Parts: sequence; structure tokens; C-alpha cells
Amino acid sequence: MQIREVSAADAQALSSQPEGHFYDRKAHQIKGAKLQKIVCAFANADGGDVYVGIADDKDEADPKKRWAGAPLMEEYNQLIQSTLEISPSPPILMEFLKSPLSANYVLHIQVDKSQSVHQTSDGTVYERKGAQSLPIKEADRITALGFAKGASSYEDMQVDSADAEDVVDSKEIKVFLGEYSPKTDPLDLSINKGMIDRKTFKPKVCGLLLFADDPSGVIPKKCSVKIIRYETKEDDPERDHLTMTESIEGSLFSLIKKSVHRVTEIMSSISVWTTQGAKSMQYPPETLWEIVVNALIHRDYSVSDDVQILIFDNRIEVLSPGRLPGFVSRENILDVRYARNPKVVGMLSKYKDAPNKDIGEGLNTAFQKMKEWRMRSPEIVEEENYVRVVIPHASLATPQEAIMEFLSKNDTITNKQARDITGIKSENAVKSEFYKLRDAGKIEMIPELRGNKAAWRLVAASG
Repeated sequence: MQIREVSAADAQALSSQPEGHFYDRKAHQIKGAKLQKIVCAFANADGGDVYVGIADDKDEADPKKRWAGAPLMEEYNQLIQSTLEISPSPPILMEFLKSPLSANYVLHIQVDKSQSVHQTSDGTVYERKGAQSLPIKEADRITALGFAKGASSYEDMQVDSADAEDVVDSKEIKVFLGEYSPKTDPLDLSINKGMIDRKTFKPKVCGLLLFADDPSGVIPKKCSVKIIRYETKEDDPERDHLTMTESIEGSLFSLIKKSVHRVTEIMSSISVWTTQGAKSMQYPPETLWEIVVNALIHRDYSVSDDVQILIFDNRIEVLSPGRLPGFVSRENILDVRYARNPKVVGMLSKYKDAPNKDIGEGLNTAFQKMKEWRMRSPEIVEEENYVRVVIPHASLATPQEAIMEFLSKNDTITNKQARDITGIKSENAVKSEFYKLRDAGKIEMIPELRGNKAAWRLVAASG
């Protein structure tokens, strides 16, 4: 195992850092069962780091003396063995740390976020919540954790209240098979592709999502799309800003098409200022399409909520129920390939006009097209039980570049127009950009326009 030297300052910082959602430290006398609990909890949550050999604050007030460790690496053997008894084996890396603060060794265990549900040797499942490693005893909560992590998928759940006919006799499966090769019977396709249980002949969630004429009427969880319009740019809109709420339902293929069409229709009625002048709100078609597709095919269907598409005056936000699964994170989401609902993804790709043609490349395409349109990249935010993708309607150019580009095509620019094209929300921040350009001799305030009518223009070229 690797031995790494750390500075006294780094060792003291680790000894002073309070325990939290991603960090824990314990004295080397910790029992194996307790270390198991911590490692298991980190693996079942978002990962984290455990340092064994750092005394607790209540046992040692001086941070420099907390870095105590053990004199021999062999003294950690029992603790290391205990982590190997977690089932299944968690994704961990171990190393020993040495510091000028002590001649002893500290054991560092790096626990990565896992796509499995782990349990300690006594069969208990733990999850990290803040600075605590808490047991999960309810079977339904353990099942939900498995869905959230991608260890299992709700798409494989049998729906006892539905019938095979909801899948095999639907209009959608007839349309699909009309273009499917080789020619296949609806029941054979449904059974062979795992959309209907072979023994009970009851449909699974994936079959109903794909082919039921009204999935939301037969699946016990919400699975539609809700489009919400807020006439504001505020981050936290008020109820007064809400002007429209509309639900879209249907089998997945038609649900994707209807949702994107409706959002595009609503955007066409929203006027925004761009560097080219006043235009209806527009995004690269591929960006909106890929983000909506991604939200619907990779969402966690065990979470009873709809995919929400929020349309603001300066952005669109797409909320997909469920956290990022397994090893997927905000940092690597454009680089890794993972399907939470592989049957749904696979069957959709077999449509003649597949909504997910470039499997695994959808978000990359969405980001690349925004760049080609010289628009700011989408932002991915992971919240408590949702993944939110924010698509800003703002230029990729710097604020000063955007202002100058606007003035190259328009005689004047106001503070509001500049806020629209730059994505800056603060009037004073935009004024600061105006002043920088004024001081550089590029623009000037129009003398006769003051107060709410204040505007700027290019400085006229001399003689």
C-alpha cells in the first residue's frame, strides 16, 4: 500500500476539518464494525474520505496533537480487513499518510460513489446524511436507494394492476412494428425484450412507458411532462409570475415529440434581445431536443413526479426526477456512458426516426450546438431528488463584446437590452461594463436620454 508524505500544515488542516457529508475522521482505536458503517454509508451516498488515526475534538483540543495515528502499519490490518467484509465490495482506495506532526501512520480511505447498494457484515445498509452514518431499515427505502443509484431500475418492475393488452394491443406498438424489421408479433416482441413478464404475463413499467396509449393511467407513478411558464427572469419566481401550466401525456416516443414541439411553440411568443437585435427566444433545435430526451429516458421512474420544463424570460430549466446514478457526476457526465433504463433506451433506439440516434452522445451534442451558436453552455445542477439542467439564453461573448456587437447592428443600447444579451441580472453590474467601454473611448451616453430612458451609443469616429 502506498505511503504518502503530507506537510504539517495539511495534516493540521485535516485534523481541524469538521466532519460532514464527505469527510470523517476517527482515532486509530476505532472498532472494525464502526469503520464498516462509515465506509458503507459513504459508498451508498456520494462518496467521501475517512481518515483513521486522527483523534476526535473532544478527546484532544489541540489540532496538532490530534494527528496521532498508529506506530505500525500492521496495527490497521484488522480495520482494513473489516472494510473488505462489506457486501458487495465498495469502490475504495487506501493509503498511509506520514506527517511531521507525528512519527505514526494515519490510514486514509477514499470511498467513491457506487452504483451498488452496500451493507455491513451484519446485513445493515447505511447512508451518509451530513456528518452522520444512518441505518436504513425499511425495505422500501432500500429498494428506492437501489433505484436512485442505478443498481436496479424501476423500468423492470411488474405492474400487477395493468394487463398485457395495455402493451400488445396499443396503437403505439402497431406503429412501431409497422417499421420494425424483421416482422415480429407484438406479444413475441414484448416478452423477448423483457417488457412483459414471461411467467405472469403482466406488463413491466418499461413496456407501459414505451407502448401503452396512456402510461400515466396505468403506471402507479407520475410519468408525464409538465410545462410551466414564468414571465420573469428571477431565480425564485413568485406565484404572480406563473402564467401557464400544461401537462403532456402519452407513450415515450410521442411524449418527447409533443413536449419539444410545445416548448418551441411557447418560445416563439417570447421576445428577447440578442446581439442581433430583438428576436423570439431560440435555441439550437438539437440542444432542446437532446436535453428533453435525456430527461425522459434517464430519469428515475420510481420517483413519483413528472419531468418539468420551466420556461422563463431568459432561460429554460428542465427538471428530471432522480439523482445522478452510480458513478455519474456533474463533473464526468459528458464523458461517461450510463443508462438507468436500458430497456427504454434500447427500444427507443429501434424506432425508424429514433429520438436517441447517437446513444450516449446526447448531452455532448446539446453542449456543442450551444457553443456553435455562440451561446452560453447549459448548467447541470444536482438537487435533493432531481437533476436540473439550466439552458441560459445568453451570448457566449464577454459582456463588453456582446455590447459592442449589439451596437454594430443597432444605434443605441439600454441597460435592459444589455442585461438580456449578456445574461447579467444586475443593473449596476451592466453599468460597470458601460463605464469600462466609455473609459476606453468606445461608447458614450446619449446626453438627452436620462433616467429610465438612458441609453448608450458608439463614439462617432473623428474627422
